[in-house]
Amino acid sequence: MKLREIAHSRTGDKGNISNISLIAWRTEDYEKLVKQVTAEKVKAWFGDIVHGDVIRYELPELGALNFVMHKALGGGVTRSLALDMHGKGLSSALLDMSI
Repeated sequence: MKLREIAHSRTGDKGNISNISLIAWRTEDYEKLVKQVTAEKVKAWFGDIVHGDVIRYELPELGALNFVMHKALGGGVTRSLALDMHGKGLSSALLDMSI
């Protein structure tokens, strides 16, 4: 199944760091996210985009995970030549991941 079937997502940025929240639609799906969506899998999913560490934070009270991806925006908003220099589309890309 695709993540979008059980979760929604938002993306933020600061400099060359992108963070992506992954929020379960239903509380009973949160544990599935915790078990199957690791920092390593997220880094591998974004392949050539993320050049630094990916750190996962768990927010069980919200049924959410937050992934902080370092060196993920081509140098940051003012330096990147990317079409989506803020990385706002990364949340949609994550939701396309199969688990």
